[in-house]
Amino acid sequence: MTDINRIPLYRTIWRWHFYAGLFVIPFILILSVTGAAYLFKPQIDRWEERAWRGLPTAGAVDADAQVAAALAAYPGAAFQYYRIPEASGDAAVVHLGLAKGGMRDVAVSPQGRVIGSADPDSRISAWLSRIHGTLLIGRTGRLLVELAASWAIVMILTGLYLWWPRGRGAAGVVWPRLSLGGRAMLRDLHAVTGFWVSGLALVLLFTALPWTDVWASGFRAIRAEMGWVSGVQEWKGGADSHAIHDGRAMAATVPSGPPPRARLDYIVMRARTEHMPAPAIIQPPGAPNAFGPPNGNVWTLTTLTQNRPQVRKVSYDPATSLEVSRSGFAEKHAIDRVVGYGIAWHEGQLFGLANQVIGTLTALALFTLAISGFLMWRRRKPDDAIGAPPPSRDPAKLRGIAAIILLLAVLLPLLAASLILLWIVERLVLPRLPHVARWLGVVARRPVR
Repeated sequence: MTDINRIPLYRTIWRWHFYAGLFVIPFILILSVTGAAYLFKPQIDRWEERAWRGLPTAGAVDADAQVAAALAAYPGAAFQYYRIPEASGDAAVVHLGLAKGGMRDVAVSPQGRVIGSADPDSRISAWLSRIHGTLLIGRTGRLLVELAASWAIVMILTGLYLWWPRGRGAAGVVWPRLSLGGRAMLRDLHAVTGFWVSGLALVLLFTALPWTDVWASGFRAIRAEMGWVSGVQEWKGGADSHAIHDGRAMAATVPSGPPPRARLDYIVMRARTEHMPAPAIIQPPGAPNAFGPPNGNVWTLTTLTQNRPQVRKVSYDPATSLEVSRSGFAEKHAIDRVVGYGIAWHEGQLFGLANQVIGTLTALALFTLAISGFLMWRRRKPDDAIGAPPPSRDPAKLRGIAAIILLLAVLLPLLAASLILLWIVERLVLPRLPHVARWLGVVARRPVR
């Protein structure tokens, strides 16, 4: 039987898998943990607001009085939206933009007393989101996460090639042979886990791209050029991703236009007949909108649910409280609907608890891949080198791999940029650093003069 390790194509793909895996391991560990936790954002938010629920209802006041109480507690603040209580004993949450910057979610009891407040940017779920999306280092972190996602796609595709059975039985291919112990058991655990999770992992990675920086900016430009735009883009991504739900961008914006004559309480009564998915909110005329221009001179009922296909908006006249317009997910362009389904899946909210469980298992499998891959590398790594698989000595037979890499680079711009950078380093830098080249497992070429 032919030793597949001697096949140039196999050895080249193995090297790509090795380098890609070594780069993305720390990112996979961080993103798997934070992503799995963020899947349960609704439950985490409910736990943080547990003191705001199940309150007495005797002596309840209307919504207008609740907003007035919140504004009195924060002089100079601007009313941005009213979150409708899910149950009669729950506090209303009045979202304010503070005069000195930042935001507050102010909990007001049914009786109109302020019983608590929270900075939206300090919530556990917001903290998890920032780690998951930016590594807490802003745009640099977003670019690193996007680059890691691009190389993770390379890692999974090359891993599937390495996993391919090639005439072997199911043991070690469909299920791991844990009884073997040692390196063989780690290899089986790594390969089998990678096979079972590859499809779900690729879905997670591709559905994350609309949130990125470079890829999302390009996608936005293509959407505009091709006329794939219908309404406001309602997801954060691209050049404006830093401003979405940013406390500074949403702070103390005073609604423009004449004050509404229709009371908020009238709008709340109409809103309850819509059965909007929680958390349902009502924005006053002129209130800021995180995803687009400020709310027009209308009251707007919408929802902050993460299940994007359920998002819809109903607008009401500020003088009469009568409905003037409505829009929903079905009216959006097909591209936006696909992205919406992908985002809802990625965040674990497309079909409830089952989606959260599948997402958690996917994250656990990716975590297992990272740990097992690291242990395999440590077992085979020599003391004087990084331990990369040897390069192929017959590059003429690897045109197919070059074509695949070129295609991936076209689809993933940061991957392309990193490949160009690696080529420059290999051609111009490593020839002058032969010891570093040998440690990295790269064949040092003669310096270019």
